[in-house]
Amino acid sequence: MEDVKISNRIELEFTLNTPQHLLFNRLSTPSGLSEWFADNVNVSGKIYTFIWDNTEFKAELLEKKENKNIKFRWLREGADPKNFFNFRIAVQELTGEVSLQVIEQLDENEDINESISLWNSQIGNLKRALGI
Repeated sequence: MEDVKISNRIELEFTLNTPQHLLFNRLSTPSGLSEWFADNVNVSGKIYTFIWDNTEFKAELLEKKENKNIKFRWLREGADPKNFFNFRIAVQELTGEVSLQVIEQLDENEDINESISLWNSQIGNLKRALGI
């Protein structure tokens, strides 16, 4: 019997009735991210410092496409360099409906259900910040 490696990747999609540029601002700027994602966020070059309860976590900005996509990689000791979290904004052509896709590649030891629950909570905070 062969060992089968199960991917620790989650992909979640949320419909958000808000203009694309407003959503992108909440996903890509320190002030926007501080409204829903972390207690405080600082940026120095491509390094974002997220602060929760006076504890800092750093992430590197890997990719940024205006009003479409922003991708980060956590910079913590022992983290797999292939791991990332990505926010993608899509607009439905026929309806104009805006959706946010959250994609995260987790470490093997991270709990997928716990991560999904955390993202659902965080996106609830984002919806409140956007007034929807």
